[in-house]
Amino acid sequence: MITQSLIQTIWWIPLYGLIGAVAALPWFPGVIHRTGPRPAAYINLLMTSCAFLHSLVILQAIWDQPVQALFLPWLKVANLDLSFPIEISSVTLGAAVLITGLNLLAQIYALGYMEMDWGWARFYGLMGFFEAGLCALVLCNSLFFTYFILEILTLGTYLLVGFWFNQPLVVTGARDAFLTKRVGDLLLMMGVIAIWPLAGTFNYTELAQWATTANLDPTTATLLGLALMAGPVGKCAQFPLHLWLDEAMEGPIPSTILRNSLVVAVGAWVLIKLYPVLALSPVTLATIVAVGAITAVGGSLVAIAQIDIKRTLSYLVSAYMGLVFIAVGAGQLEAALLLVLTHAVSMALLVMSVGAVIWNSVTQDLSQYGGLWSRRPASGLAFLVGIGGLIALPPLGNFWAFLELADGLWETQPWLIGLLLFVNGLVAFGLGRVFGLVFSGTPKPMTERSPEVSWQMVLPMMLLLGFTLHLPLLLQYWSLLPAWKDIDLILALLLTLSSSLAYLGWRFRPIQLPWQPLQDLLANDFYTAQAYRLSIVAGVSSISRITAFVDHYLVDGLVNLVSQISVVGGEALKYSTSGRIQFYMLTALLGVVVMGAILLMTQ
Repeated sequence: MITQSLIQTIWWIPLYGLIGAVAALPWFPGVIHRTGPRPAAYINLLMTSCAFLHSLVILQAIWDQPVQALFLPWLKVANLDLSFPIEISSVTLGAAVLITGLNLLAQIYALGYMEMDWGWARFYGLMGFFEAGLCALVLCNSLFFTYFILEILTLGTYLLVGFWFNQPLVVTGARDAFLTKRVGDLLLMMGVIAIWPLAGTFNYTELAQWATTANLDPTTATLLGLALMAGPVGKCAQFPLHLWLDEAMEGPIPSTILRNSLVVAVGAWVLIKLYPVLALSPVTLATIVAVGAITAVGGSLVAIAQIDIKRTLSYLVSAYMGLVFIAVGAGQLEAALLLVLTHAVSMALLVMSVGAVIWNSVTQDLSQYGGLWSRRPASGLAFLVGIGGLIALPPLGNFWAFLELADGLWETQPWLIGLLLFVNGLVAFGLGRVFGLVFSGTPKPMTERSPEVSWQMVLPMMLLLGFTLHLPLLLQYWSLLPAWKDIDLILALLLTLSSSLAYLGWRFRPIQLPWQPLQDLLANDFYTAQAYRLSIVAGVSSISRITAFVDHYLVDGLVNLVSQISVVGGEALKYSTSGRIQFYMLTALLGVVVMGAILLMTQ
């Protein structure tokens, strides 16, 4: 009875973040001056702690129990019932625990990183807003409400990326992130609208049941699947909608912790939930695999040619989400969820370490770093563990995710195992290169005086470091690891060998690739941005100019011509208005004569 009553309060979890966001409003600049903006941070820390503990308690209560459903009434009019459906399961509550836990660590981290920033109230309000949206998304069991929550998260991304709106690059990054996501969201909206007359429901559980017996035309199934896939492509920064994530790195590092670990994963979450519908079209699944493969290979190649330390991580996020796409396209949903979990934890740790390095080193240029291992032991250790957790290094978490994915691919598409090994090797080499450039070697002018950061930034790093190291034990406790007798030793050895390329990256730590044209090609993301400017941007610009010309000179011109004729006609007619009936009758008679003459001439 107590457990059921506790489950009924699950909707409080996203409410905590929303309360924190609203409570931060009084401390916006110009409202409360006496205390400064710090109370907004403390309120949001309290609310996020409550959300974390609440979700953790419910997770323990429902562990190993069957999936349950809860419906929150919202709008009921005639035959329209828009109740908010909530899925109560170990997976959804585990996702809520991960979201609230990482957000709590990011907010503690922000206490040190943004110590001198007066925008605390706005920042912490947006972090609470983000937390509410993410928790509502993972608990939601409706495609209809999921779409609206995704739109809210897109707005939140725009506001957080553009937090320092007085900087031109920040404004550009926020704008591009918003517009790029809108492309995928527009196509996703088409899919959401199209699926209703076909399935008659937006509920994920009912959609899965409908998909088992659905008999759709192949063309319809393909178009529907591609439309539903477009939204996750934009959210996960997949090719060709991947450029926004790189520009979004202009935002504050504490928000980047959430964006690079959790926000990009919401697209993968929706993709996994929609898999039964997407599986109706083999073309859609093949497209998902192709998009993921292109992004995984391209992102990992581009990352090793970057000089900006933050951008070396942004492209790796796209690459790992590409691997999640491959897992979904191949039907390996458990591997996809495990990959999302291990990536989120390890990437958050890497971003924290990079933020700590940037905070008092001023520069983001890798060529100006060096020798920080003795000066920044906590940051260096966090980066090292983050590398181990992100690549397939046994016994850390991502090794088991890669191994499960490789096992599944061996039975269906073995050629993708080679791609998986290639991407893992490139990521290991690239991260080893970054670690060598930053922490190895001799100190340089920018790192001569670079002490360790404050405890507010070190504490969340150490907590997340410990969780990353203990994640395999938790996976074993949750029975998510294979038995030793079931492990494919050849695949495990190949994954480990590909991960050993991290040593080569650390040993040689190249700043640039040996061949300059290749360096320029990768550093400029295969000139994708330039290709967009020459094709899509130029095309839209040309169409806009033609439309403006037609509107100004034809549409407006015709209206102006009619108005001028009316004015001239009115001016001319005013002289014929004398008030004499005889003159009006003569004018009417002349008009009849002219019309009769015209009719006689046409016969």
